[in-house]
Amino acid sequence: MAIDLQKQKAAGNEKGAQQQLLHRKRKATEIEQSEYGKDESQGLIQAKKYIRGDKVSVKGIVDKKLKGQLRTKERLFVESALNAAKVEQWLLPSEGGYLEPDGIEKTWNLTQESIVREVDISSSKKSFDLKLPDLGPYAIDFTSSGRFLLLGGRKGHLAILDWKEARLLTEIQVRETTRDVKFLHNELFFAAAQKKYVYIYDKKGVEIHCLKSHLCPLKLEYLPHHFLLTTIDKAGILRYQDTSTGHMVVQHRTRLGRCGVMRVNPYNAVMGLGHSNGTVTMWSPNMDTPLMSLLCHRGPLTALAFDAGGQQMVTAGTDGKVKVFDVRKLQPLHSYFSPTVARSVEISQKGLLAVASGSGIEIWKDALVTKQPKPYMKHRLLQGSQVQDICYCPYEDVLGIGHEQGFSSILVPGSGEPNYDTFVANPYETRKQRREAEVHALLNKLQPEMIVLDPDRIGTIQRSAIENKREKQIVAKEANLAGAIASGKPVPLKKKTKGRNKSSKRHKKKQDNIISERRAVIKQQVNSGANFVELKTPKAQEEALPRALARFSSK
Repeated sequence: MAIDLQKQKAAGNEKGAQQQLLHRKRKATEIEQSEYGKDESQGLIQAKKYIRGDKVSVKGIVDKKLKGQLRTKERLFVESALNAAKVEQWLLPSEGGYLEPDGIEKTWNLTQESIVREVDISSSKKSFDLKLPDLGPYAIDFTSSGRFLLLGGRKGHLAILDWKEARLLTEIQVRETTRDVKFLHNELFFAAAQKKYVYIYDKKGVEIHCLKSHLCPLKLEYLPHHFLLTTIDKAGILRYQDTSTGHMVVQHRTRLGRCGVMRVNPYNAVMGLGHSNGTVTMWSPNMDTPLMSLLCHRGPLTALAFDAGGQQMVTAGTDGKVKVFDVRKLQPLHSYFSPTVARSVEISQKGLLAVASGSGIEIWKDALVTKQPKPYMKHRLLQGSQVQDICYCPYEDVLGIGHEQGFSSILVPGSGEPNYDTFVANPYETRKQRREAEVHALLNKLQPEMIVLDPDRIGTIQRSAIENKREKQIVAKEANLAGAIASGKPVPLKKKTKGRNKSSKRHKKKQDNIISERRAVIKQQVNSGANFVELKTPKAQEEALPRALARFSSK
């Protein structure tokens, strides 16, 4: 009886193991048939970006144990990708919102009052005005997380605000002309371009450093991945200062006069300068000459901006035009006309273009891709206050405006990125998280030598000088050949002396150098090995002659 019970128990265990094995196989088959999250019915469209490379092929592996381990790991990788896609679909919104008109209604006719009435309470609090009529106009800047706001008045008023909670952190009066302000790696430190020098203050408003090597600065920019503070002054000298070590990296003389327009390309950290002769030059700390110079306007430039991907550039000049350029091709795509000279331009994380001219602000949707006939939104400041600076708040549908009467914040639906990465920018980070992020940023600091026009070249194999020269010669030869064929002209001959310029030799070289379409086709057939010329052999010639004359043919 006991033996029968043991047999039944063993049979039950074996049956359960077989069912468990079949369940695992069925699950693995479902995962493989899902094609890495392309099944829309399960909502796993985003799973493909979580796959860790291609699957490992186990066909040629003889060891069964190794083959099973590899299959198990691949199955776990696919399961983790599917779970990550599910979490992303549940927690993150699909896309940001936009203004959708009803019928014949136009979006540019909607005012801020009508937008504030329709949004929720937390979003309506983000639209406000700070009236500071005696200390403007104001330059503004947001932190990378979008939580803190920095204000810098022309008459020396500096302030840091936690604008989401409407809380003033610090406020000082330097009693000196302040032209620009900029946050450093976080909200604890900021730089101010004052009348004679650049000063660095902490969160409490205490002066930390006075950078006397930066004389009469006009604009400031900061490279967070390189810890570099960049300034441009009245003499047109571009300076790079390392804020982590304190030493001056390099100084470049632009030799183009006074320059008050400077923006950094977030893609490659190359600095773009707008000059009074209508050109835009791009600079790197590794070269004392510009990497690129592009004529954009017929008059001085007044504003410059790059998109988040670094592919498009927007410029504004005194000629009343706002132009969009493709940075990769260095060619203009299209242009817009502003009612007055544009003082500032800005591009949001989602590609919305804001143009500030006079007391009005125009916001264009999809203006970088195609030319739009009408703007997306319009806003005009009260009492005709002239705009000095505009800046989009990261990860928020908010545009900050610094003007003569103070600061204004308006709602721009669809301008900010709805999904933020806490490892990149965390609006809700604690003190401990901020310290950890600062240490990681210092450990991952990039050197100034890595700032190049094409960052994809970093990490590739460097070719020798002979290979580069040979490649350039091949490209030049192909270009010259194509141009000669298109024009149908012969290649010019060099004049030689000492008996090498005879008429027979010149005629021979002229025939050899004539490039035509038929000659290129024949050369291609020769290289491919095609027999396009049939030579007559003596035997064929003998067969062609009559029998009576064959005896006179030469053998």
